[in-house]
Amino acid sequence: MPAPDPRAVDEAITSRRSVRAFLPTEVPLETVREILTVAARSASGTNIQPWQVHVVTGAAKANLSREILTVFNDPAALAQHEGEFPIYPSEWKSPFIDRRRKVGWDLYGLLGIGKGDRERTHTQHARNFQFFDAPVGMIFTIDRSLGYAAWVDYGMFMANLMTAARGRGLHTCPQFAFVQFQRVIAPCLGLPDNERVLCGMSLGYEDTSAIENSLRTERDPLDEWTTFHS
Repeated sequence: MPAPDPRAVDEAITSRRSVRAFLPTEVPLETVREILTVAARSASGTNIQPWQVHVVTGAAKANLSREILTVFNDPAALAQHEGEFPIYPSEWKSPFIDRRRKVGWDLYGLLGIGKGDRERTHTQHARNFQFFDAPVGMIFTIDRSLGYAAWVDYGMFMANLMTAARGRGLHTCPQFAFVQFQRVIAPCLGLPDNERVLCGMSLGYEDTSAIENSLRTERDPLDEWTTFHS
């Protein structure tokens, strides 16, 4: 048996980016099933496998987008929708806020959206709920009874999903923006009361002509965040 070549795996991991414009090219359902089956081999504490994935395409995806955008584009209605749990800290500190601001400035700079341009900012944020025109959308839910360990499992599952997608020439964009719309998503997808929305994701082929997809985020050097003890 030939020795494994780590370069293929490394390339799938390091080429992963959050793509925010997709081609309409269809992704076969069988390919999506393959990706999810591979991702399900993720590590899971005591093998609880906490992931529940709702794949939306075609009319189902269009309907979900329409229902969310109806609320998102109505300030009065939007004010009635809050996420069931905080996604980000109530107070940011450095270096996390610095990294967050930089990626926002870089993205909006590419799109020509100036500081204080609320209309264009709103329009760009709304693209989340159109899955950035990707042919496949995913909504990830988790049982309300599960806690911290299950959330860690879920992160590993989603990372493996995105890596498996890259191995097939596809791109993704994980999206916390969907968490705010639990009360819209639940009836659209028929979620039981015990399931809450954890994240969304767009999946498809990158539109390489879209300026926003030229964004490349930075990672700090290894020695700034790793301590070797010996």
